Amino acid sequence: MKPISKYFNEGLLMNVIADLCVIPIGVGVSVSKYVAECERVLEEAGLSYRLHAYGTNIEGDWDKVMTAVKECHERVHQMGAERISSSLKLGTRIDREQSMQDKIDSVQTKLDQR
Repeated sequence: MKPISKYFNEGLLMNVIADLCVIPIGVGVSVSKYVAECERVLEEAGLSYRLHAYGTNIEGDWDKVMTAVKECHERVHQMGAERISSSLKLGTRIDREQSMQDKIDSVQTKLDQR
């Protein structure tokens, strides 16, 4: 078995970068108030996040991120949405630490080299 990386913290903590898109169904054309509520959930959870045009990038401890995703669904249901369709993309790595900003900076550096 391959040794666990020092960045994995011996299985106790696994960080994740997620891309979440929560879509309440049957609430009308605008969903911005529901998105805003999910952003509040992420803020309250103390997670790093960045809203973009079709979702939100989130980074943090796996369990905290998953708990926040569940809380987003619960809050949106409490706001009256009877159905929710969400897409969730997840990325983890154990070879080194990497933040959302690190990923953006890597691409920007390559763009600047032209």
